[in-house]
Amino acid sequence: MITDIHMEGVASFKGSSSLYTDKKINLIYGLNGTGKSTLSNFLYDPTDQKFNRCRKAPEQADSTLVDNQRFIQDNFYIADSLRGIFSLSKENKAAEEKISKAEAALAERYKTLQKKQSTKQDATQNFATQKQQAIDEIWKIKKTYTGGDRVLEYCLEGLRGQKEKLFEHLISIDKPASEPQKTIPSLKKEVEALKGDSAHSQPELPKLEFSAHYVESNPIHSKAIAGNKDSEVAALIENLGNSDWVKHGLEFLPDHLDEQGQPCPFCQENTITQALVTRIKDYFDETYQSDISALEALHRRYKETCNNLKAPDTYTEHPFSAKKNAVITQKYQTCKKILDDNLKAIEGKLKNPRSIQRLADSRQAFAAFNEEVVAINNSIKAFNTRLANRVAALESLKNEFWQVMRWQYDQTVTRYKKDQETSDSVLSVLEKDIKAVNTDIDAQKNSIADAQKETVNVEEAVNSINLGLIDLGIDDFKIVNHSESLYRIVRYDESEDAFHTLSEGEKMMISFLYFCELCKGRTSADDTATHRIAVIDDPISSLSHVFIFNVGQLIKTVFFKSEKFSQVFVLTHSLYFFYELTDPNHEKRKKKKESEFIQNVEECVWQQHSGNEV
Repeated sequence: MITDIHMEGVASFKGSSSLYTDKKINLIYGLNGTGKSTLSNFLYDPTDQKFNRCRKAPEQADSTLVDNQRFIQDNFYIADSLRGIFSLSKENKAAEEKISKAEAALAERYKTLQKKQSTKQDATQNFATQKQQAIDEIWKIKKTYTGGDRVLEYCLEGLRGQKEKLFEHLISIDKPASEPQKTIPSLKKEVEALKGDSAHSQPELPKLEFSAHYVESNPIHSKAIAGNKDSEVAALIENLGNSDWVKHGLEFLPDHLDEQGQPCPFCQENTITQALVTRIKDYFDETYQSDISALEALHRRYKETCNNLKAPDTYTEHPFSAKKNAVITQKYQTCKKILDDNLKAIEGKLKNPRSIQRLADSRQAFAAFNEEVVAINNSIKAFNTRLANRVAALESLKNEFWQVMRWQYDQTVTRYKKDQETSDSVLSVLEKDIKAVNTDIDAQKNSIADAQKETVNVEEAVNSINLGLIDLGIDDFKIVNHSESLYRIVRYDESEDAFHTLSEGEKMMISFLYFCELCKGRTSADDTATHRIAVIDDPISSLSHVFIFNVGQLIKTVFFKSEKFSQVFVLTHSLYFFYELTDPNHEKRKKKKESEFIQNVEECVWQQHSGNEV
């Protein structure tokens, strides 16, 4: 049974129009030009290319026979002779019993097949729903990255228009072995740096150089620098513990002292004599002066080098240092503190040359800082290399973007693949079951066909058509056997083919009677169809009104009352004929599973007729 007919994009069906039915008998009324013939032509040959936007459900329905102008053209105008119609005779009782049993078994197999196909359809639909949920979830990638700043929008080129295409692209990517190191914000920054006219190569960071490391290891810092111990004032100066203060005081004395001496700055007595000055100068001999000069030179060099150290913002303000600013700042401060502490130690040594100072080795701290510089410079070099070939670089970043997306949406992809695996397993079993049932059905059909060959004939169809013509008052022509399985139409007392000499009304009647017999019988001795769908398009066209009642009664008898037909569609432009076929009792129509449709002339859509009014 056909439950849904969808018409679109052909003839008068410019838009979309659907007919839904669950009834056996379907009467369709519509004026000329509303699409009745288009509908019947679609059911006559659904594979015609002009119906590529039309469909029916289910696709594989019962065997469908259509009586319309195409049927008349194919069977009367074009064909040299009519195909024979095979009817079962009662001559072979054993064959009849065999056919009856096989048909009963075939009916059971069809029920089993229908259940299996229904289960398969449910499983397919269930998986389709699960797949659509995954597709909708992954479509969020498009919504997220094609709006706003649009920096990463180029990564979705060719994938923005179709949900299915974006979905298939993502699930085709293998999940990364570990979480990608790059983040969406970092990818955006790299893409922004590569795109546009403002993109330019970045300078590398200079290493933090310090050329006075040798000062820190000079042995003079661990040497107690003292003056001439043989000097008469050596004991006094050493007791004071500050030779530097004493030496510094000599600078304030005049070059020549008189015999009376100079006043002491503390006691104001003339105790500072030339002899005392000489004794003090004897204490600061050449060795002492040499060590102090060396220490002062080291101090100057160390202090100058510290003052020339590159400022921290040289490193922290570079765009490629942003992620490591905290580490760089901390390691720079470590280096600076060591230098400051060492400088204070040297200055302490100068104040008290006898003191022992131990300076820290700053080389390890500088090496640790420069390790960060090397890492940043590697990133800069990689960027500059990519910048030299932007196309390849952007493609590489695009691949990294999809690696991040695959990682982020792994739960959705994994769930979908598990659902697909489950569905494939279920459908595989059902396919095997359906194949087995179809094999059994073919076997039953072959059994029926073999039995029918013993008990079929074409004589009953010939007699039935000719009796039908006589019942309608037509006795001017008849149908006769042409060969074993062919007929032709002749006039009485003539042997020539007479179809082309018939009036339009006569042609309509003979073709309709032939169609009735074709539906009742079989198209060949091998025809095993047990249920059929009959479609009758305007059977009273070109007929005199006196035949309308007869045709209506014939349709009711042959099609409506027969269990051989699972469904019947009758299309007509005659409202009189429409109501002639309609049971006036609404309750009886329900019991007879009858539906009526009236087609809207303007919109080419069907409206179900549920009583005396539309």
